Amino acid sequence: MREGQRVKQGQLLLELWNDDLHARLDLARRETEAQLSKTRLTAPFDGVVAQINGELAEYVTPSPIGIATSPAIDLLDDRCFYVSAPIDEVDVGKVRPGQPARITLDAFGERRFAGQVRRIADYVLDREKQARTVEVEIAFTDVHDLPRLLAGYSADVEILFETRRDVLRIPSEALVENRYVFVLRDDGILERREVTAGVGNWDYTEIRDGLREGERVVTSLDREGLADGAPARLESEPR
Repeated sequence: MREGQRVKQGQLLLELWNDDLHARLDLARRETEAQLSKTRLTAPFDGVVAQINGELAEYVTPSPIGIATSPAIDLLDDRCFYVSAPIDEVDVGKVRPGQPARITLDAFGERRFAGQVRRIADYVLDREKQARTVEVEIAFTDVHDLPRLLAGYSADVEILFETRRDVLRIPSEALVENRYVFVLRDDGILERREVTAGVGNWDYTEIRDGLREGERVVTSLDREGLADGAPARLESEPR
């Protein structure tokens, strides 16, 4: 700026030293932007809005420390469905990440889906003193063959510790205390017989010794009068 120079209305003529004011302005701007960011909720990942827990003009307050409250918005990541299941603490030592598993969903009947152990929790749940369990996550392995899944479906999981083929097996419900069965002899008499059980699941159990192929075992163990030496007949036989 010099003498005789023409200026326009609003043009800056003189500026005093104001670095401290600029610093205060920048600080106030950053603080305001930080406060403003707390009024916005952004999606932490791609997904589907499952539920909005609130209404327009409703007051929202943070959850008290140590007390869980419902989230403002339930957001689901529908690209990575998995099953979270409890496993007895007695069996958790045999489970390893990467082990194969089979998943059945009540919504899809007897259809089975291939899975794999993804994660094993680092702690034991003791919600019931007599039933301590560990949470295990099972991921679906063939994601391209999945039907439309919904969060919250009930599911059953089988973790495959060992697989054997061409062995003698019986329905698991026929095995008592994992050591004996009731055999229906040809003369119509029940025989309590000790057996050696091998690998098994909810459906079938391998029998390594004590039974021969073709022998009939009792699966209705809750029937009245079930005992060694008792007479019996097949339900399909006439009285």
